[in-house]
Amino acid sequence: QVHLAESGGGLVQAGGSLRLSCVGSEYLFENLYYMGWFRQAPGKEREFVAAINWSGINTRYADAVKGRFTISRDNAKKSVYLQMNSLKFEDTAVYYCTANSHAIGAKEWNYWGQGTQVTVSS
Repeated sequence: QVHLAESGGGLVQAGGSLRLSCVGSEYLFENLYYMGWFRQAPGKEREFVAAINWSGINTRYADAVKGRFTISRDNAKKSVYLQMNSLKFEDTAVYYCTANSHAIGAKEWNYWGQGTQVTVSS
């Protein structure tokens, strides 16, 4: 059974930093899945944040987080990370780790974690 488990969320002041981690099933990393992060703020639809290919060479970011967030992965540890710097109030959301086997820009992602809450105080 495939699973994804996020951690690292919390409360931080605006301008601060957080690092989210996601540990996934070995299946996802053995099969070179693309990994990504999405987020959902209260009353809003879930939106794309960042994605990375199996090697870590190719990455993609939403315009709202470019230059502030960095996605990375460690295949040996079956993990993907999201380093979030210069956090803004509008970054407040539940952050989800996700995986898909098709493309870095896929519209549909196959597997999802339960999410971790990030709250940025202004």
